[in-house]
Amino acid sequence: MSLSRDAFRMRHRLRVRWAEVDLQKIVFNGHYLMYLDTAMADYWRALALPYEATMHALGGDLFVKKSSLEYHASAYYDDQLEVGLRCERVGNSSMLFMGGVFRGEKLLVHGELVYVYANPATMTSQPVPESLRQILLGFEQGQSMTEAQVGGWAALREAAMAVRTAVFVQEQGIPLEHEMDALDADATHVVLRNRYAVPIGTARLLQPSPGVGQIGRMAVVRLMRGSHFGAELVQTLLDVARQRGDREVILHAQCTVQGFYERLGFQAEGAVFEEEGIDHIAMRRSL
Repeated sequence: MSLSRDAFRMRHRLRVRWAEVDLQKIVFNGHYLMYLDTAMADYWRALALPYEATMHALGGDLFVKKSSLEYHASAYYDDQLEVGLRCERVGNSSMLFMGGVFRGEKLLVHGELVYVYANPATMTSQPVPESLRQILLGFEQGQSMTEAQVGGWAALREAAMAVRTAVFVQEQGIPLEHEMDALDADATHVVLRNRYAVPIGTARLLQPSPGVGQIGRMAVVRLMRGSHFGAELVQTLLDVARQRGDREVILHAQCTVQGFYERLGFQAEGAVFEEEGIDHIAMRRSL
C-alpha cells in the first residue's frame, strides 16, 4: 500500500486557518478528519458527479461506518497542505477510501474511511450500483470521467439549454429571451457529459468572419466548477476551430473569469464593457 503523494490521483489543496490550531500552535488532531471530509467533495467533483443529484437518481446514499487516522508529523498555522484521497476497494455494499495529508512530499497524517451504501429511508445497506462501482474503479485506473459531444443545435439543444438555463438564467439572472438568440442555429456546440450522460457544461463556436472563431455561451454547472471541465470545453472548441482553418479565436469573457482564459492562452484587449449587467473583457488567442 503506497502512501506517497503521487499515489493519489485526486489531491485537494488547502491552507491551515488560525481557528484550526490548538494551544501548541499545531493543527488540532480532530481537524484532519474534517480535511479528509472536505477533500471528499473534490473527489466527487473529479468524478464529474454532483453528489446529491447522483445519489438521488441511484436511490441510495453513503454513510460513514468507520474512520481512523494515524499521525506522523504536525501541520502548523498557514501551512499549505494537499489532501489525497483514493478509492481503495469497493465491496458489496461498502467502500474503503484511503487518505493522506501532505506538506510538500512529507506525509503528515494518513487515514481510512469506510462508507456503507444504504437506503436513506430505511437505513439498511444495499449493493453498490454496478455503474457507480465502474466509475470509481475507472477513475482510479486513469479513465476519463467525461465525454465531449460536438454537433449542431438540433442534436445538442436540449442538453446545452439545461446547462445554460441553470447558469445564465437561474444563477446569473439573465432573461431567457436574452440568453437565446438566432446564432445558435449556425453555431458548432459542445456539451460535456458525465458517465451517467448528465450534461455538466456547454459552449458554442461561431465564425463571425473568415478565419476567426468566436467562443461563447461557455457554462459549467455550479457544483462542477473549480476542476478542469471548463478547460476541456474550451480546448475542444479550439481544436474544432483549428481543424476548420481558423487563424484565431476571440471571446467576451466575464471579468471574474479573465484569469481562467489567460491560463488557456487568451490575451485581453480593449476596455471593460457591460453585457446583461455583467462586466466583460474582449480576449483573443492565435491558433
